[in-house]
Amino acid sequence: MKHISEVCESLDIDAQYLIPYGKYKAKVHIDATKDIAKRNAKLILVTGMTPTAAGEGKTTTSIGLTQGLAHIGKKAIANLREPSLGPIFGIKGGGTGGGFSKLEPEDEINIHFTGDAHAVSSAHNLLAAIVDSAVYHNTINGFSASGVTWRRVSDMQERSLRTIVTGIGGATNGPLRETGFDIIAASEIMAILALSADLGDLRHRLSRLVVGFLPNGKPVTAFDLNAVGPMMTLLRHTIHPNLVQTTEGQPAVVHAGPFGNIAHGCSSIIADNLASGYADYVITEAGFGADLGFEKFMHIKTRASGVMPAAVVLVTTVRAVKAHGGVNPADFTKPNSEALTKGFANPAHLIKVIKSFGLPVVVAINKHPSDTKEEVKQLWELLLTSGAEGIAESTVFADGGKGGIELAEAVVEITKDSLGKVDYLYPIDASIEDKVSLLASQVYGAKNVVWSKIARKKMDMFTDLGWANLPICMAKTHLSISDKADRKGAPSGYDFHISDLRASIGAGFIYPTAGNILTMPGLPASPRELDIDSQGNLLGSF
Repeated sequence: MKHISEVCESLDIDAQYLIPYGKYKAKVHIDATKDIAKRNAKLILVTGMTPTAAGEGKTTTSIGLTQGLAHIGKKAIANLREPSLGPIFGIKGGGTGGGFSKLEPEDEINIHFTGDAHAVSSAHNLLAAIVDSAVYHNTINGFSASGVTWRRVSDMQERSLRTIVTGIGGATNGPLRETGFDIIAASEIMAILALSADLGDLRHRLSRLVVGFLPNGKPVTAFDLNAVGPMMTLLRHTIHPNLVQTTEGQPAVVHAGPFGNIAHGCSSIIADNLASGYADYVITEAGFGADLGFEKFMHIKTRASGVMPAAVVLVTTVRAVKAHGGVNPADFTKPNSEALTKGFANPAHLIKVIKSFGLPVVVAINKHPSDTKEEVKQLWELLLTSGAEGIAESTVFADGGKGGIELAEAVVEITKDSLGKVDYLYPIDASIEDKVSLLASQVYGAKNVVWSKIARKKMDMFTDLGWANLPICMAKTHLSISDKADRKGAPSGYDFHISDLRASIGAGFIYPTAGNILTMPGLPASPRELDIDSQGNLLGSF
């Protein structure tokens, strides 16, 4: 690895803005965004088909594309989310790519990094303590335990914490209430960090955090509780984005880590602004499949930042397409032409969704050693009918930047005349119900939306409070375009169920829950913790 000062130097960032955290990682002071001549970098958004047990390699492709652009003489920066400890020790493993297209130092980025997640957790749980204290001491007249909506967070996947009772053991331990924990990546404060433009915007968004309601329906905010200053004390250093490097030494900015299926799944606006000032191409990604990450990137992040992608890369694999065609993981390596044709409905639908925003698409075929030439050729021929502007094979896992040259050249070609303009699926001033209906029909392929009584009641309440003019951040399964994880391919003509509705006013979006979505995952029977030895070495293939 290069010393982090060398990486900073390669970007022409003034050394005064570098805040080193050891030899190989650093924060870059947010003021570095003010000290740049705009290069008008082209923002490339990497998304994927609906995830499968095969693993599609979206982060690996993002890093490999950055390396590939460097191989053809382009100045590029990877701009990615921070990994979360829960998935690292759970089912997913790390979030730093794989093979010869990784972020380094891999172990430090995955474990603790520069402490941003800990700061978010501390601020979130501090607010929870202040809320409970306010109820206990009755500092806001009428604010009782039954009106509290603010939960706590942990970065460990622990199903036993999903629903708990606090304050037991007597009146002095109160307030007694039913509550629960979410994972840190689901914290509204994490989403706020990702969407804030600067420290002033961070403070403003924190002040709008709704922690509960009075009996008359009036929201209680963090500002009402005088909690904004204390939270800012904990969060003030998290505003500075983190600088690391790829396996081949290209710069990478890693900042904020909201979940893709619960929150909006994108790295920070500040990171985009920083990278755009020091590179020609900024490669960023959005969590999970295009029905989640891409759609939220467009409707939430670009509306907050005003920065539009010049093109979108959709990552596919032969194995994942076969999985959507009904093939079980044990049979991924077996050729199956019929399943490949059937499963192609998934990427075909998502390409159509991306193009409906008016953006050009390059499809990356992330090759696996078990893929046959015949299968790759068949997928290529299917993609030729999809309307995608470009197709490229990628071998970045095995070959690093050299394996990403074809993809890099395709991206450069289709962005030559990119206008950077988009067509949104819904106007921001549409009703909550209309926005959800448009997403359900246009993105999820549903025929109808079925609202639970509690979700409809909350929708009416949020509308009365003047919150209807916010974008939608759908919380749903990442394993299907629909609201049911077992519906593979491109399901259509079904009922899309909204079970609950939340309002993330600080982040600036309405948060519907589709089906049975969990904000606190649980550990699987064989968690990835088993791939980390007693010395802290990462043994698994991340």
